[in-house]
Amino acid sequence: MKPNVITFRRVAVVLKSHYEAMLIGTIMDTLTALHTRVSFPRLSEPAPSEAQLEAIYQAALRAPDHAMLRPWRFLTITGEQRSQLGQLLVEAAKLASPQLTDAEENKLLQAPLRAPLLVAVICSPRFHEKVPELEQLLSTAAAVQNMLLAAHALGVGAMWRTGLISYHEHVKQGLGLRNTEKLLGFIYMGQPLGQPKPIQPLDTKDYFQPWQG
Repeated sequence: MKPNVITFRRVAVVLKSHYEAMLIGTIMDTLTALHTRVSFPRLSEPAPSEAQLEAIYQAALRAPDHAMLRPWRFLTITGEQRSQLGQLLVEAAKLASPQLTDAEENKLLQAPLRAPLLVAVICSPRFHEKVPELEQLLSTAAAVQNMLLAAHALGVGAMWRTGLISYHEHVKQGLGLRNTEKLLGFIYMGQPLGQPKPIQPLDTKDYFQPWQG
């Protein structure tokens, strides 16, 4: 018996329509995440699940990356390691300012405890004659943005924190960075507490204009 060509065509049309519907749904979901992402300064237990973290980390690996150098790496910090990081921040602060007050010291000690999971963001530039270090820093920042968006899409609260003390050489050494590497802050992740800040509407015309030539 010959195959029913008409039936095959109908199935193909149905599958094509289903795929297009899925694609449109995916685009809508992506735009929603892009347009509604906010930082959550207040986070609590639990940390993201292994499945959630895998999805978030995979998003980082899709960042724009000229010449595919993969100029980034990340350190995860949980549990008692957060207190160790707090102590490291205090040591760096005392090196920078010996007159550190008790209140300032306690604030630094408590800082890493504001979330159950911290991810240290490290730019690890590779030499490439066509890819300057600046582009590799931008690629690392794009990886962070991908993680923040993925976390938001999964209902995970996240915030990218830096601060001058994060750039201190003592912190860099304490985390085991190489001389050529740069610490670009920490991503805090956990369960969001409270309501997100209202998103202030912005007019795209204030930021996008035609080039006058």
